[in-house]
Amino acid sequence: MKKICYILVLLSIFSCEDVINVELNNAQSKLVIDASIDWFKGTSGNEQDIKLTLTAPFFDAEVPPATGATVFINNSEGTQFNFIEDGQTGIYRTTEFIPEIDETYALTVIYEGETYVGQESLKSVVDIDYVEQIDDGGFTGEETELKAFYTDPAGVDNYYLFEFIAEIASFPELEVYEDEFTDGNQIFGFYTEEDLEPGDLVTIRNHGVSERFYEFMFILLQQGADDGGGPFETQPATVRGNCSNITNPDNFPLGYFRLSEVAELVYVVE
Repeated sequence: MKKICYILVLLSIFSCEDVINVELNNAQSKLVIDASIDWFKGTSGNEQDIKLTLTAPFFDAEVPPATGATVFINNSEGTQFNFIEDGQTGIYRTTEFIPEIDETYALTVIYEGETYVGQESLKSVVDIDYVEQIDDGGFTGEETELKAFYTDPAGVDNYYLFEFIAEIASFPELEVYEDEFTDGNQIFGFYTEEDLEPGDLVTIRNHGVSERFYEFMFILLQQGADDGGGPFETQPATVRGNCSNITNPDNFPLGYFRLSEVAELVYVVE
């Protein structure tokens, strides 16, 4: 009798064909500030851009740009670098930025009558020494592992953002590291991908970042981890960046204002 009941329950579940329309509450859109100033080693760093977008409802396919804003950065001496929008894309560009290690910069965004500000210092980074490839890595023993080695400066607190950009992947892989237990040692950023083939290109970038950005990104990456988000997990909270709305503090922006020196190496998979 129990078996018959179980079968009836299963049939009732799998025979359901009704379309369920999920109605979600639409919150007020927020400004998203993607202000990542990257100074690649060996370049002048004068060309920079800042991207402004707006949050959108969950099922919207497109991310709306925040157009018509006034965007500029000031250094500690009061020099102002104006970012001009490229059409109506929400991407604001300058060709006059002057990067300087450990200089403090202040970002100002004026959008729809409200002023958003952020402050950060430009952090240095060491070169990538070399890349080591392992072909039988991962849990299955069939993944290609790349280790990008770098030598951490001794006696200085350092924080790093590693970016691995593979031609075969839709999105870059991001990892953050700090040197609390590895100060002054040669260590590595780590990347693994089972679909890498000989001849594939992987662009590896090491960014010097501040402690605050490290903590921000660490939490953000934890929330987006593949092994998170179970049915009984605490729901992710909004991760606040280092930008604020001084006109209307309750209408705070999302995103971050970051300045980094960047070491880049393009690796050819063997």
